[in-house]
Amino acid sequence: MTIESWDEIRTAAQVARAGTVSGAAQLLGVHHATVIRHIDALEERLGVKLFQRHARGYTPTEAGEALAQVGRVTEDQFAQLGARLAGGGDSISGELVISTLPGVVPYLRQAFAILAARYPDLSLRVQTERRLARLEYGEAHVAIRAGTRPVEPDNVVQEVLSGAVSLCASPAYLEQYGTPQTDADLAGHRFVAEDPDSRAPSEQWLAQLQPAPRIAMRSNDAAVRDAAIADGLGLGFCIGRGDPALGLVEVMPPRPDWAFTVWMVTHVDLHRTAKVQAAVSVIKDVLR
Repeated sequence: MTIESWDEIRTAAQVARAGTVSGAAQLLGVHHATVIRHIDALEERLGVKLFQRHARGYTPTEAGEALAQVGRVTEDQFAQLGARLAGGGDSISGELVISTLPGVVPYLRQAFAILAARYPDLSLRVQTERRLARLEYGEAHVAIRAGTRPVEPDNVVQEVLSGAVSLCASPAYLEQYGTPQTDADLAGHRFVAEDPDSRAPSEQWLAQLQPAPRIAMRSNDAAVRDAAIADGLGLGFCIGRGDPALGLVEVMPPRPDWAFTVWMVTHVDLHRTAKVQAAVSVIKDVLR
């Protein structure tokens, strides 16, 4: 690949983002024929198929998504360099991708509202998934993660939130199954839990509990789990002492080895860009 290929790579990144040739052409300000020519030329030069063409548009292949990720992070780095050279580093505009867990989104809503109001030229894209976004490939500008401290190289890691976790249940569940008094009693109970690969300390503690209790339901969405606990499907872990509106009862008080920590992670190459710094500042203020 050479510097002459940059226009084609940028085009591929925009096609992956928009999903259609016309959408990418609009974003780039070029004719749709130019977009098609760039994609065709890039596929021929690389000898791989970058997109699956279908009636609804273009879907990136694995190779296409990998190339698009490199294109996105390179575009950000060019923008950062341009701002420095022009002395315009205060510009806060364009797309800002935030990767987080579904259960953390309620804590970030105020931050999203502040960013949208304070920076009207900024376009937020929030991705909720358990898979860790690869910041070095431009999959996100800011990642909000829970669990153990992230250790990937070249990342800037900041602790932004920590909290207690207790074991909760509904009154109806306790009436039917009784209230466990000790850890040994938990073997005879049902649980509402996260997915098996959860990095939450409370869920890892539950996975190691012997004898293993019965898992009545799993969900990676905290709101779904809370509702299931309130409906009497089983015991479950709750932030703090549970949501009073759901009528949950604390069965066992918070423990240090159940507590959760939330981390904000940015890549060192983009950490000092104006829009990433704006997001970091607002999110830290809101969460703290």
